[in-house]
Parts: sequence; structure tokens; C-alpha cells
Amino acid sequence: MTPGPLILVIEDEPQVRRFLRATLGSHGYRVVEVTTAQEALAEATTRIPDVVLLDLGLPDLDGIEVVGRLREWATMPIIVVSARGKEEDKIHALDAGADDYLTKPFGAGELLARIRVALRHRGRAAAPEEPVFTAGELRVDAARRQVFVGEREVHLTPIEYKLLQLLVRNAGRVMTHRLLLEQVWGPAHAGQTHYLRVFMGQLRQKLEAEPARPRWLVTEPGVGYRLKLE
Repeated sequence: MTPGPLILVIEDEPQVRRFLRATLGSHGYRVVEVTTAQEALAEATTRIPDVVLLDLGLPDLDGIEVVGRLREWATMPIIVVSARGKEEDKIHALDAGADDYLTKPFGAGELLARIRVALRHRGRAAAPEEPVFTAGELRVDAARRQVFVGEREVHLTPIEYKLLQLLVRNAGRVMTHRLLLEQVWGPAHAGQTHYLRVFMGQLRQKLEAEPARPRWLVTEPGVGYRLKLE
């Protein structure tokens, strides 16, 4: 049998490690556990895991610094699992390079769903960029710069298209307000979140059947946006 994806668990709480070990093992994942940042960096380098689950409250180094060090060379998805539930903690971790953030306590189902999304995102990133992105009825043809919902072509302004393309390239990943603003409008606009609200609202009006209850362009409250993979 093909071995399952390898998950590096960086967590110093024994009861959380037991929960993660049992949950992941029962769903076919291989698990490597470490309790310190130094062990984590060493294991990540030698084993190259498919996904990293990272607690921020480590005994020897803050988890956000671990994210930054991993992102100096690594592209594997990093999912932060932390008791720190404040918006600024989530934003700092995501801006440092984490792909997702789960606040303790969380359920097994939600954790497994986030891991599946992270693995799909990794698969898309590893493959040559596909000329056509699809998520359900949403289709984005990068070569022709065309966007469709079902058979209906949707006409976007240049800024709307640039914003959508950035979300498409990072599909499944939480993109913070700062990251989106810097990459679409430039670093000088990193604090102007009203731009983002206006253009996300316009995109939803054009792409979503129910803009107030979006299917694809979902909000991460206080943090940013995610293009949801189905």
C-alpha cells in the first residue's frame, strides 16, 4: 500500500499530541511528533513533511518565528493550531507564511478538512500552473483572461481580475488583508482595507449566486479571505 501523507506535529502538550496522533493515524496519515522548535526545524529539514501542524506556544522559540524560518526554504503547508485566538495572532502567523490557523479547542472533523485542503493546495502548487482553474461551477481561464460561472462569462475589471487571480493561485489558503493589498495595490496601500472590502463585494456580486452567503469567496473574520476549494 502507498504510505499516507507525512504530518509533522510540533506540539508540547501531551494530551494534544495524543489527540492528534490518534486522529491522524486512524485516517491513514503518518505522524512525526516533536516538542520544541529546534527539533521541529531539524525534522522538517530531514523528513520534508507533506503538512506541518504547529503550536505557537513552544518552550524554546515562538511559533511565529518557526513559521518564518521554515518559509526561508520550505513550501509545504503550515497549519497553526494554537490556543491564541486573537485576530492579531492569526494575522501575524499568516503574514509570516502560515497557510491556515485553527484555534484550540477544535474538532477532529475540522482539522481533517483543513489538512485535506492544504494537501490539495500543495498538489496544485507542485504541478505546473494549469491554464484553467475550476472550483465547482467557477472557471478561470488564465491564458484567455476569461472567467465563467457555469456557461456564463463574467466580465471583470483589471483590479477585480488581479484580485481573483491572486486568490486562485493561493486557492484554499487564507490570504490576509495585508498580503492581498500589497500584492494587488502595492505596499503603500497595505493598510487601506476599505479598497479590499469594495472589490471583494464587487467580485461576489458578479460571481456568487448569493453574495451575502458566498460559496467561493469566503471571509476569515478580521483576518482576510480564502478562495474555497470544493
